[in-house]
Amino acid sequence: MTTSTIFSGVSPISLSPANNGGGNSPLTLRDMLFFLRMRWLWIVVTTIVFLAMAAGYLLTAVPSFVASTQLVIFPQVNGSEAQRAFAEDAFIEGQLEIAKSSDVIGGTVRLLDLDNDPEFVDQEPSLQDRAKNWLMGISSQVDTAPQEATGKGTHGAQPQTEKERLQDWAIATLLNMVEIRRIGSSTIIEISAAASTPQKAVDIADTLARQYIQKNIAMKADASRQYSDWLEKFIREQQRGLADAASALSTFTNAPRDQFKLAELQSATDARRTLYESTLTQLTEAKQRITYPVSDATIISRATLPLSKARPRSTLIIAFAGAVGLGVGLALAMIRHAGDRRIIRPHQIADANGLPFVTLLSRSMKTRNGHPTRFLAAGTGSSSTAAYPVIPGMAELSATVVGLRRKRRVVIGVVAVDPGNGASTIARELAVLSSISGAHTLLIDAAAQKSSLSKSIAPHSSIGLVDVLDNGELIQTAALPLTSTLKFLPLGKVEAVTPAIRLSSRRTQLSFADLKKEFDAIFVDISAFSTSPDANAIAPELDGVLVVTSHGRTSIDDTTRVIDTMRNVGAEILGAIINHAPKRMQS
Repeated sequence: MTTSTIFSGVSPISLSPANNGGGNSPLTLRDMLFFLRMRWLWIVVTTIVFLAMAAGYLLTAVPSFVASTQLVIFPQVNGSEAQRAFAEDAFIEGQLEIAKSSDVIGGTVRLLDLDNDPEFVDQEPSLQDRAKNWLMGISSQVDTAPQEATGKGTHGAQPQTEKERLQDWAIATLLNMVEIRRIGSSTIIEISAAASTPQKAVDIADTLARQYIQKNIAMKADASRQYSDWLEKFIREQQRGLADAASALSTFTNAPRDQFKLAELQSATDARRTLYESTLTQLTEAKQRITYPVSDATIISRATLPLSKARPRSTLIIAFAGAVGLGVGLALAMIRHAGDRRIIRPHQIADANGLPFVTLLSRSMKTRNGHPTRFLAAGTGSSSTAAYPVIPGMAELSATVVGLRRKRRVVIGVVAVDPGNGASTIARELAVLSSISGAHTLLIDAAAQKSSLSKSIAPHSSIGLVDVLDNGELIQTAALPLTSTLKFLPLGKVEAVTPAIRLSSRRTQLSFADLKKEFDAIFVDISAFSTSPDANAIAPELDGVLVVTSHGRTSIDDTTRVIDTMRNVGAEILGAIINHAPKRMQS
């Protein structure tokens, strides 16, 4: 296992819990940038998912084209200016409702045969229609059974035929696809129709306009016909009255006895004749309106083929999906960030456990010469320290350990929370850098669960730590010289009890007090805490322990439990190391 490191730049006393404020520091720009660097993938993936959903909808949705026809209305109103303005508005509003009437819509359906068009009589509403109806509180399904039952039980009315039902369905669908509005405060109205093809939209808009004009003409003709019928009855009454008046005048003229009475009869006869002639003129005009009716509206602009689809609006949907995806991604990222108990920042360990320092080490698989890292095996016959791998940033961590040595922290154990955290590599590199500084250094492999140091440095050694515990004199031959200032004590063959537990008994031939007399620094590689009790056994015998975690893998709860457990047995926790940190953590 080979891992490069980069020191976080935190001094051994810079993360004192007394100065931290309990983790209630205000949110800073650095914190926000860190959040984005750590959770950008959540935000990007969520946004892409929403954009993909929007793209899928745009690819599968049936396009809708809108065509518009404009008409001008000639209000037939009289009166003062204020009265005319009010009457004109009321007249146009009435014309708008007439244009939306079932007679106009139904006539369009019949002329264009829309009751046989699947677009208008499809029994299954689309997902968009379902969503719209749900939001409006309207059922998306038409329940025809209750209608038929009601029809059968209401005064013996006949139920709808299939053709009538499809025609009603087409009328309702077309009514939802048509918009009729007044343009501003003018007398111009616009009829807009939506359809799946441009030509169909044009046909519907123009047909609706023609049907509205025909409806208007039919209404005026019907009104004129009713007015004509009334006038005919009124003329007949006037004819009888005029005949009676003329007869009375003729009788009185033959025997005039009172000139005043004669003048009165003459005046009444003339008035009835004038009324009769006026009514006859109105009847003639009414007959003309029936024969040659004139509409109150005329088409001023016919519909033209739309050049592009009106719905769905691709740009708007993509922009909306991107905004929603970004917002949801940020929310999910914040929830994940707040609930993430993995170690990703140094202050998590420092604040939770009151550690004097926490160091970040990043990954690297190369030495300074660009070759893969490989530790110099014992017995190669070289004593040059230049052959050892130099990992950038480990020198700063080594300097911190040197500072600890000045406080008589000579025997330092390195223990990982979980296997694979890189404790063996860190112990080895600390020993190498300590020896390079000139200190006589001893590296001890006490990791009975996985003796990676012994396998990589001294794979063929016949004696080791296990043998030295029984015979202290074997230390001279068991400790293999790697350089002039660095020796390595391999594990040896472990039987029932691990060397760490045997050292905790203080009944062995090897004591750390004796080793301190010969070496300036001693580093002990210990089995991972989660797989072995060795750390609890040997930690009290050491001057201090470095706890190794893995960035983004080790839980802060597990780390706190490890530190608290070792403190309970009397171990001194010198600090913690976050290994395998990404290089972006340097900032």
